[in-house]
Amino acid sequence: MAYYSIQGIPLTTLAKQFGTPLYVYNADKIREKISVLRSAFDDISLSIKYACKANTNISVLKLMLAEGVDLDVVSPQELELGLLAGYRGDQITFTPSGVEFEEIEFAVSKGAIVNLDNLSVLEKFGQQYGSSVPCLLRIKPHVFGGGNAKIMTAHPESKFGISIHQKAEILDLVNQYQIKVIGLHQHTGSDIKDGKTFEQAASALFEFAKDFPDLELMDLGGGFKVPYSPEDPGVNMQEIGQIMGNAFLKFCAHYGKELKLWVEPGKFLVSEAGTLLTTATVVKRDPIKTFVGINSGLNHLIRPMMYGSYHYIFNASNEEDAQQDAYRVVGNICETDTFSFDFEGNQNERILNEVKEGDVIAFANAGAYGFTMASHYNSRFLPAEVLVDHSEAKLVRKRDTLEDLVRNQIFCD
Repeated sequence: MAYYSIQGIPLTTLAKQFGTPLYVYNADKIREKISVLRSAFDDISLSIKYACKANTNISVLKLMLAEGVDLDVVSPQELELGLLAGYRGDQITFTPSGVEFEEIEFAVSKGAIVNLDNLSVLEKFGQQYGSSVPCLLRIKPHVFGGGNAKIMTAHPESKFGISIHQKAEILDLVNQYQIKVIGLHQHTGSDIKDGKTFEQAASALFEFAKDFPDLELMDLGGGFKVPYSPEDPGVNMQEIGQIMGNAFLKFCAHYGKELKLWVEPGKFLVSEAGTLLTTATVVKRDPIKTFVGINSGLNHLIRPMMYGSYHYIFNASNEEDAQQDAYRVVGNICETDTFSFDFEGNQNERILNEVKEGDVIAFANAGAYGFTMASHYNSRFLPAEVLVDHSEAKLVRKRDTLEDLVRNQIFCD
């Protein structure tokens, strides 16, 4: 996992050229993950819907489009970004949760396929569109799955989806308004590493589908686990594809026609492609532990403090492992913002090659939910973003300036 260059360009060169903090994305790694996913479902009519909330940089979206990957969006703004990247409306699925009906209307007006996740909006949709506009239904299959309770989305207490136990109410509305339901959707959660969880959720959805005669597709969501360290194997995508694919083909045979299978990975496609580069600002040797302070914080990468998540951290300026030490890696925000969480979700130390002030400290698996969850907390600037493609590093988002912080403020006397 520890690497010191991307497509032949040293990380230290990227840090020097573009400054830090800096998000760097490897286009080849994104293409590789797309290929892995497709090969896992080789015998299936598969559509990949990139859950772009993971990373909405326009250049990343353009790359997905060029590779034949569609979009799954959760807001009108993400939808518009997709259109700006060159997507057609019918290549975009809008999967919101608890939004105003005006957002549904907006998505329909842009030609997007709408995924409805509550009875109230289903009734409004039926009243307004009847059978004239097709839709998907997001079903909650009451299955527990995910690497953290905060990212489980299909269990009974989750806000997402219409409960599988409300089938009669769904059918009443569908029949009353002649709603054209072309697909059923479920999303179990994130960081799922075994096929059995997907199979359990899919089985519940397939059983549910028998009373919907006009289906064209089944959307089984995403959440495929990615590796977070050199010792972490991640998910066996071939095994997942075989389990899900076999179950899907069996369902199609019982259903009486061949449907399309949709999956909507986010993190799986972009997480490993991203690296956050920072600079060590201080090596603080405390009587109890040694801290490495960096010129970034939870304002740029909130996942460790929010989820207790693990990111592989290494000293990109020092490849020699003869001299190592245990460091607690911390940010520069006026808040506890530790980066070096262990696999149990506890703040801890990491063994790094000797760190000196000015060294480039790199965070792996930063391509998903890094920049998109970043903020201006402490009035600090957002990082720049760079895409490396065909061994060329391109700036795809400029670093913030003070003008960005005050652009929409109104100065009153």
